[in-house]
Formats: sequence, C-alpha cells, structure tokens
Amino acid sequence: MSILSRLSTVVRGGSSTTTDRPHWAARLEDVKNGVVGGALRRLGWQPRVQPFHGYGSERSVRVLAKVLYASPSTPADYHDQPVHDMRTMAVRGWRNFAGQVAPHRTVHVLLGQQQFTTRADRSGIVDVTLEVSLPPGQHEAVLWTMPGNEVTADITVVPPTAQVGLVSDIDDTVMVTWLPRPMLAFWNAFVVHQSSRQVVPGMPRLYQRLLREHPQMPVVYLSTGAWNVFPVLKRFLYRNGYPDGPLLLTDWGPTNTGFFRSGPDHKHRSLERLRKALPDLRWILVGDDGQHDPTIYAEFAERHPEAVEAILIRELTEPEQLLAHGTRKPLAEPREDRGGPLSLSAPDGHGLLAKLQSLRMLAR
Repeated sequence: MSILSRLSTVVRGGSSTTTDRPHWAARLEDVKNGVVGGALRRLGWQPRVQPFHGYGSERSVRVLAKVLYASPSTPADYHDQPVHDMRTMAVRGWRNFAGQVAPHRTVHVLLGQQQFTTRADRSGIVDVTLEVSLPPGQHEAVLWTMPGNEVTADITVVPPTAQVGLVSDIDDTVMVTWLPRPMLAFWNAFVVHQSSRQVVPGMPRLYQRLLREHPQMPVVYLSTGAWNVFPVLKRFLYRNGYPDGPLLLTDWGPTNTGFFRSGPDHKHRSLERLRKALPDLRWILVGDDGQHDPTIYAEFAERHPEAVEAILIRELTEPEQLLAHGTRKPLAEPREDRGGPLSLSAPDGHGLLAKLQSLRMLAR
C-alpha cells in the first residue's frame, strides 16, 4: 500500500491491513473519558452499574448493563423508592447523557448461585452471555463493581415450550414522535418528559391480545435509540400498558469505524442474536414504514423463513413520513402477499388487530 493510500485510510478512520486504530472521534472520546474519569475519581466518585433487562434460555442468558461514575451519595439499588438511583436514573434522559461512563471496568455478576466476572467495553457497556442453568420465568442478576454498590438486573428466561416471540420497534411503532429524525435523539434525551409522549393508538391492545393468544410469548423491544434513555422508555412502556420485556438499544457516540453507530446494522445483528439464543421461536416482527423496518424484517425472513411468524408494519401518515425521512412516501413498501411469512400493514394497532382477526390469526 502506498504512503498516500495509508494516509487516506487513517484520515477516513477506516481499517486496513496496516492499521486497526479506531476512528479518530472514538480516540478523542477515549481521551475525554480518561481525563474526566480521573477527575471524578479524585473527587471520590465511584464506578457504579446501571442495570438493563436481559434475556435467555434455560441454558444461557444475556446480561446487559452500563458502568457510570456516581457520587458517593447516590444510592445503588432501591426498587420502590422514587429516588434517582442507579436502577431508575432520571425521568428526563438528559441526566443520563450528562453522566460519565467508566470504560473497561471489572463487573461481578451473581446469577443462579453462580458468580461470574466480566469487563465493560470502551463505552462502559456490559454485554455478556453467561452459561447458567435457570428455570423459566423472571430472575434477577446481582451486579457490582465493588462490595456495597450491588444492583439487580431483570432477566427473562424463556420457557422451552414457548413457540412465538414478539420483536417490536419503538419510535413511530409504539410511540408517536412527530419530530424530524435528526432531532429525535436530542428531543427524547433533553426535553421530553415521559408523560408527554404519545402512544400509537391500539398498539398496547394489540400486544396484550397477542400475549393472551401466546401466554409464554417473550416481548423484546428493538430500537436504534441510545442506552441512555433506557429508564425513560421503560417507564413509558409500563405506564401505557405494553408488556414488559428486554430493550435492545445502542451505544451513543463514536464507534471504532465512524461518528455514529449504524441503526440497520444494529437491528440485523440483534435479530440474528435472538435467533441463535432462542432457536425454537418463531418471531412476530413489528415496526413502521418510516425508516428501514420493512426491508430489515423482510431480509431476515428471507434468510430465516422458519424463524418468522409474521411481519406487522404500522403505516405512517404523509406528515409523519415527511418528518421521518424528508419525503411523503415510505422508504420501503411493506411486502404484503409477496410470498414468505404473513405480512400485514395498517395505520395503527387497531387496524393491525382487525386484519389479524379477519384472517383468524386472533380470536375476536
């Protein structure tokens, strides 16, 4: 490779056979994390674990969390008290974005009477699959960085007899945004209170009806939103009657290859990981036509037709399409009646439920 080619590769932040250095923005973020983290440690702040909702089978589970610096006065884990502890964090997400991650910290996990040790990545994210035997149902993993700051993370173990699972997008699928996509992360993180978010009509009822039809059905929320807004989204889903379940979100900020993570790549990887972790399930995939959900779901169904029960797409209005991507037409048309798994689309949950009932997929 010529000198000019090598320089070009480094400037673009790409990889080559001669350099595996992360993108310059990621390197800059690493320096910032080191400087700010060092200052906080000198002030007596400690790395604490913010737990997320994990999932798995009777043989292995995926544990998710984030390590952040917290002041000595921050409680670690209070289930029922309305305080800003490491479990609940803030009602508005801005405090989460203002928090300082603690990269590469050792995290201890106690689950099913077994103790494990893992490490956070450069963004403070803990994402580890543990080989552990657990009965189906809801469990709690205990996580800590040092004795005295233990927190508990919810873990859903899917029964081996479950046949159907539900994967749902969030923005414009279960929650109305009415914002241009470039502004969405900022608005959700820094401005919007959970009580002012609008639910997509009929979607909670649709999910509850599907759960009644399939009582063992796990529900997983898959979004390109940042882990920082996990507590806010959890509250929104709970208060609006959506079934509880893990949220699979993304890291915020630069990656090893660029300024931002790829939303479609995140969804592709997450679907593949769900399929491998729970190979006996057939998934109902729910999204909207404002971005790439129809294409992502259709491609997954083409690769793994045995893993898809149905694809349900919420149709955005023309003003919503304009806000989502700048044109009045969907980026990708839902693939109804084109072969493969059942694919349906409607403007809201009421319409999707009516179509499922008309096809006798659900009782009236």
